[in-house]
Amino acid sequence: MRRVLYLLAAVLVWASLTGSAWAQTPQQRDEILKVRESVWRAWFANDTTALQALVPPDTIVMSGGEARWKHQAEVFQTAADFQSSGGKLIRIEFPRTEIQLFGDVAIVWSNYLVETETNGKRAVSTGRASEVFVRRNGQWTNPGWHTDSPP
Repeated sequence: MRRVLYLLAAVLVWASLTGSAWAQTPQQRDEILKVRESVWRAWFANDTTALQALVPPDTIVMSGGEARWKHQAEVFQTAADFQSSGGKLIRIEFPRTEIQLFGDVAIVWSNYLVETETNGKRAVSTGRASEVFVRRNGQWTNPGWHTDSPP
């Protein structure tokens, strides 16, 4: 928890010293959104090769309604569990997204809609996501996120 708070505090201080967090090029926005979609799709497909490239070992994940936080191993396990239960992604949408870019750190705020199918039964989930992306060695990674469902 301290690590996340320190990261957010450092990002906010850096942003206040360097200018607007909203200043991003269309190319930067497209690049970040492409990686974000790749992470979500890789999880639903249990694409371990993509997940290993995009979700680093120091990942921290918080999900609404879950007491325990997850780390990389648990993220990979939940993806495997979803697929082994017969789960398939039908549709994913992000009806609202805003990005704050702080150099090599981007915070992506979104509303999402996910439709899945398990054993012939479809379900739609909606919620909000706050995601942290960090560019490491020229590659955007997703070392943390928090999702919740609307009340």
